Amino acid sequence: QGQLVESGGGLVQPGGSLRLSCAAPGFTLDVYAIGWFRQAPGNEREKLSCISSSDGSTYYADSVKGRFTISRDNAKNTVYLQMNSLKPEDTAVYYCATDGKTCTSWLHGLPYRGSWGQGTQVTVSS
Repeated sequence: QGQLVESGGGLVQPGGSLRLSCAAPGFTLDVYAIGWFRQAPGNEREKLSCISSSDGSTYYADSVKGRFTISRDNAKNTVYLQMNSLKPEDTAVYYCATDGKTCTSWLHGLPYRGSWGQGTQVTVSS
């Protein structure tokens, strides 16, 4: 496959918004389900959202449901994570990853064995 590239992170005030992007320079992303994860220092990796390739179904963790929206633009070979109403506890490094065509691994908490990116830092602070 190749490595994914996350971008769009930065410093934002509480209540603000950011849109993260997940790109695949070396391969076509639209045939894969894409999961978003985050990890803060000292914490375990947390699953956030997933979008299926097969039917476009989307899934969200309770901690971000209603605030985050996952989507994809196949023409741009990019998956997005729109983050609104950001809170200080959202501060973390955000990653995207592939694993098959559906969100089965995400839903069942299984390890992602596909491609990962290097992560992008999101800091929510006043």
